Amino acid sequence: MTESTATPARRTPEHAPMHQFAVRDGELVVGGERLGLLAERVGQTPFYAYDRGLLRQRVAELRQALPASVKLHYAMKANPMPALVAFMAALVDGIDVASAGELKIALDAGADPAEVSFAGPGKTEAELRRAVASRVLINLESLREVKLLAGITQSLGVPARVAVRVNPDFELKGSGMKMGGGPKQFGVDVEQLPGLMAEIAGAQLAFEGFHLFAGSQNLRAESICEAQQKSYDLALRLAAIAPGPVKFLNLGGGFGIPYFPGEQRLDLAPIGDNLASLAERASREMPQASLVIELGRYFVGEAGVYVARVIDRKVSRGQVFLVTDGGLHHHLSASGNFGQVVRKNYPVTIGTRADAADREPASVVGPLCTPLDLLADRMELPVAQPGDLAVVFQSGAYGASASPQNFLGHPGCVEVLV
Repeated sequence: MTESTATPARRTPEHAPMHQFAVRDGELVVGGERLGLLAERVGQTPFYAYDRGLLRQRVAELRQALPASVKLHYAMKANPMPALVAFMAALVDGIDVASAGELKIALDAGADPAEVSFAGPGKTEAELRRAVASRVLINLESLREVKLLAGITQSLGVPARVAVRVNPDFELKGSGMKMGGGPKQFGVDVEQLPGLMAEIAGAQLAFEGFHLFAGSQNLRAESICEAQQKSYDLALRLAAIAPGPVKFLNLGGGFGIPYFPGEQRLDLAPIGDNLASLAERASREMPQASLVIELGRYFVGEAGVYVARVIDRKVSRGQVFLVTDGGLHHHLSASGNFGQVVRKNYPVTIGTRADAADREPASVVGPLCTPLDLLADRMELPVAQPGDLAVVFQSGAYGASASPQNFLGHPGCVEVLV
């Protein structure tokens, strides 16, 4: 039996190198098990598998790189699988949710309500009532929410815990998705905050702090540090008009993971140094405040794989197509239809031939009646046959829950934590 973590050499790199999963006897190893045997254990394909060891390792790496005083929150929108959320809840300091459905999963998973925050620009009155009754922190995103919470606080006899989500006048440079700066549906514009603060005080809500989230999926440490510094400075200015001391300061996240050619893993060292400086300032300038970093994709993205079985091998006018039993209905992101402007291939391999020297250009497609059902477009892959298992790396975030699984009536996929 042989095991290695080496990635076979490629003539032309087609994606960021993947080294997190070992190869044993020619097969990818996930959660300590060879892929073929894992598929037998799962009992069907397609499936997502999330590696506990890699999840634990990622949290440990962050703990080592960042100041101990900075709290780590898992943004469960990245992956709300209940077993995974329960596993993460035991590793991190808090959970961030974006719906009443996610709130239930987080509380069922054993998350401490005192360390659960609830964000989202369209919270219903019913969701706000559930959040207040659960005693979690609500990230306010409008004056409407302040007025609703005033009534809910009075009717339930429980003061609503609130932080203000701020729409800053800057954005995270180089981020894959802009979440702040300019007109946004998220949060409250900086210039509107004086009036909102007065409303919070008049409504007798339990003010705790601020939430600032400038962007996501960023691989440039200097951009993240700049956004954190600007966010802190803005929060410090806003503290002067706040209806109470700042106890909670969520500086957002934005930490990215590599997918495509030329992308490198994020350097945590300068981010840790920057946060250490901000934590030292906060101990003097906002002594009651806990600094929080909110991460989703960065925690779970690299720990997951999507696995589909090759059911047909077709050659059309010289191009090889590997037709699988999975596709965009399970993994919209990998198909390029979840935010990509120009489609790029996710890292893909044939997991049952992971170290094979015999390779060829091939496209991996799904069973759907649409040309959009494309998981890999003319990538250099190990030569595969029906029965082999195709693997999409970097699939732990925005996979099953972000995909149209009912599209065209094909079977859904399963998820396992291994």
